[in-house]
Amino acid sequence: MAPPSYTKYIAFERAPGVSRIGHYDESSGNIQPLSFASGTPISNLYEVIEVGEKGIAPAGEPIPLSSVKLLAPIYGRDVLAVGKNYAEHALEFHSSGYDSSDRTAQPTHPVIFTKRATSIIAHGEDIYPHPKFTTTLDYEGEIGVIIGKTGFRVSEADAMKHVWGYTIINDVTARERQRDHKQFYIGKSPDTFCPMGPIAVPASHLPEVLRVQTHVNGNKRQDATTNDLIFSIPTLVKTLSEGQTLQPGDVIATGTPAGVGFGQKPPVFLQPGDEVTISVTGLGTLSNKIAANASVNPIIQQVAQVSSIAYTNAAKSLNSDVGLTSINHKPLYYHQVGDASKPPIVFVHGLGGTNEYWTPLLHSLSQTHSCHLFDLEGHGISPTHPLSAPSISSFANDVRGVFDHAKITASSGATLIAHSMGCLVALSFVLAIPGLVKKLVLVGPPPSPLPEAASKGSYARATLARTEGMTAVVDAVATAGTSEYTKASNPLGLAAVRMSLLGQDPEGYAKACAALAGATEGLDIASVDAETLIITGDEDKVSPAEVCGAYKSKLGKKSAGVKVLENTGHWHAFESPQKLAEVVSGFV
Repeated sequence: MAPPSYTKYIAFERAPGVSRIGHYDESSGNIQPLSFASGTPISNLYEVIEVGEKGIAPAGEPIPLSSVKLLAPIYGRDVLAVGKNYAEHALEFHSSGYDSSDRTAQPTHPVIFTKRATSIIAHGEDIYPHPKFTTTLDYEGEIGVIIGKTGFRVSEADAMKHVWGYTIINDVTARERQRDHKQFYIGKSPDTFCPMGPIAVPASHLPEVLRVQTHVNGNKRQDATTNDLIFSIPTLVKTLSEGQTLQPGDVIATGTPAGVGFGQKPPVFLQPGDEVTISVTGLGTLSNKIAANASVNPIIQQVAQVSSIAYTNAAKSLNSDVGLTSINHKPLYYHQVGDASKPPIVFVHGLGGTNEYWTPLLHSLSQTHSCHLFDLEGHGISPTHPLSAPSISSFANDVRGVFDHAKITASSGATLIAHSMGCLVALSFVLAIPGLVKKLVLVGPPPSPLPEAASKGSYARATLARTEGMTAVVDAVATAGTSEYTKASNPLGLAAVRMSLLGQDPEGYAKACAALAGATEGLDIASVDAETLIITGDEDKVSPAEVCGAYKSKLGKKSAGVKVLENTGHWHAFESPQKLAEVVSGFV
């Protein structure tokens, strides 16, 4: 028995901005998501074309078509298109009064033009009628050829070796623009004028001869097969590749049969509410309606949302969207643990850490408190935008955003727990908004102001991360930042430090290094109004006894003292998790 075929490729989104490819089962109305054989999800048809059918496997359970947003099967490039490629259509076009492209009805060479990529829309999406642009809106049902192999000066004999498969195209046209400009591009390329889909299928899974039929509001208007083409698909591939290299994923719209709107007697052009359906052998049916004249062109917003500047560290959260929370108008990873009705604790990790740094404390604290954890911008799962320049101040503002999101107020009795660089962030926050935090725990606070040598070292580490990656950083940081006991007898603690660092995005880490390096102005520690406990390690080189003593002295009556953990360096929660949890629990 032959294995099932998953070759009716359909593009869709389940989460905004995250495109996927599946196999569409028309009988059930379900989509079978597809992945590479490795299990990695497939994002677009370009990947399908490159890897081939044998490198693709079903992934997970089928999902209803109704539960996703459908996309055109392939997009992102202008469509290569052919005019007057069916004899009867060439004749009706030539005699219509809209043809200014040639003196003869049937062309001697293929008539080639392009449809702009912004004209591509999916099955089911509305066609914007452009009421101020055209009054002669027309349809053209066509078979789209999808190139699967790079080709330059391809012979007709070899042309089909370069064809991957087929899809359906509606070559929507503004006829008077096509006529007046004496070429096809202007009238063929308006936004939404290239509905495509709903699926794409490899040529090997389709018959050699394909039939295209077009209906408008249920009335059949067009009916022809690829045998009726003036210039065959091999001829088109040869022609297009004679002076340019065809790329995998290029789409060729092969032309339309007779029966378009201007070919009716009298001519009948599309109006708002009309529905055009185009069916092709083995490719299903492409259906789109004409939107109301008062509708808004949807492409404007789509284009406006596109940026050439991509988020850094976005892959962990699937395109900076899935599983993230908008805090201060930026996507950050945030979650709450414990009973939400209990007194709140907000945690701020340090440079090279994530919210997971606090996991050893959560077992005890989540029993008595509502714990709020997040990843600083660029760290863990939180992305960072290239135009964003984080600072201690901006990190502190994000802490405020967490408080606002969690609805933590002055009456909540909040505790703020911070580590390393996060201590400067927490102090900045407490100083900016007095009265909001009742208790403050500073674990391994660096000196404030940061000494010049430390600032230069942090800038140097940012450069190292950007030029050589986190592998160039981890050895030095893990070695200098942990105690001799940890290095000799606590392999799990040392591994946790290394994993935390190696799991960071180099650019996000570098930005945080620069933020720390900029902390060269001293904070007004004496004005802190929260009861503050300082915790350090007996081998903490970032926060040695003299630094902690200076903090205690400046805090005065607000100081709850300094606790020193034995056999501990600067990564307290990884090196001495039980001791740290006991000290913190006793204070909060």
